[in-house]
Amino acid sequence: SMSPVKDAAIDSVVQKLLRLEQQALKQPLLPDAFFAALDQAFPNGPGPRTSTRILSGLAKKRALGTSLLVLSWHTINKHELNCFHFGAVIDACAQTSEWTEALQLFSLMSQMSVESDTV
Repeated sequence: SMSPVKDAAIDSVVQKLLRLEQQALKQPLLPDAFFAALDQAFPNGPGPRTSTRILSGLAKKRALGTSLLVLSWHTINKHELNCFHFGAVIDACAQTSEWTEALQLFSLMSQMSVESDTV
């Protein structure tokens, strides 16, 4: 693929986040641990396409909690969020049957006025 960030780099960030998620099951981890991993991987922000790929990778692993933390990180750092990002997290909701969370994301999208067909 022609995307600027290599698939291997994306996979490695997804793997790192999933490892943190596993750790968090054993001992409570602050969101800061996840945020630090993202800051380290993307000091200047990930760019919208890279974000989609990360969130899709997490959704495939049904990692909803981590996906929500990645969304929070975007919001805190004012990185662009578009319909594809929300779509990936809503996909994670669907895979884990968290319908309440999915509805909250839809309402958050409208609050943030994310167009549902933004490219």
